[in-house]
Amino acid sequence: MKRKRAAMGARLEGVEALVFDMFGTVVDWRESMAAEVATLLAEYLPTVDPREFADLWRAEYQPSMERVRNGSRAFTRLDVLHRENLETVLDRLGVDPATIPPPVLDEANLSWHRLNPWPDSVPGLTRLKDRFIIAPLSNANVRLALDVAKRAQLPWDAILGAEVAGAYKPEPAAYLRTVEILGLAPDRVAMVAAHNSDLAAASDVGLRTVFVRRATEHGPNQTSDLVPDGPWDVVAEDFEDLADQIV
Repeated sequence: MKRKRAAMGARLEGVEALVFDMFGTVVDWRESMAAEVATLLAEYLPTVDPREFADLWRAEYQPSMERVRNGSRAFTRLDVLHRENLETVLDRLGVDPATIPPPVLDEANLSWHRLNPWPDSVPGLTRLKDRFIIAPLSNANVRLALDVAKRAQLPWDAILGAEVAGAYKPEPAAYLRTVEILGLAPDRVAMVAAHNSDLAAASDVGLRTVFVRRATEHGPNQTSDLVPDGPWDVVAEDFEDLADQIV
């Protein structure tokens, strides 16, 4: 174990900050959202499985941001995109959003501010904070990330959101502007994520990389991101394992 820790620690030599993907890596969005949907929308979706609804809502995430990334619309906060996506999913399921009171839809949309952390997230982040600056590098807007952190007691050193960078991952600016805000060169920062595509984009602009396995982010039948598929600097089973390796 000591040899493993020393070897892995050496791979992050010179790194001063760890920045974290949030949805799926730090928090369990699927189970959190399913619980919220079951509570807030069951009256209007009596035959829809809450996890299925969470999956459908999440499936609109990348397409909605892509319209910002490709210039089809100006930069728009994720809270706004989530609200639009909620109505899209309701329409797709044959439910007219106009039949649901706006305050109910607004409260359902705020479910994204109440996501629960994985069991290892808080203890692992607390240990990692002893050695590194830690902050989210997420597509979440600042208020969303702040609310999740307050509720889940995530011990961030800074709360950064996509509107700070004015760009959505995997655009290079999302990584590079965050690094600039931290006052560091890219190779002094490591991106921590459970998604190989996120790490590939971060690596392309010079960040170091840490893959953390979240094999049930999409449920028990997940088929993506089960293993690291790139030359990432460190691979860990969870945040506690990561701390064992590099702190």
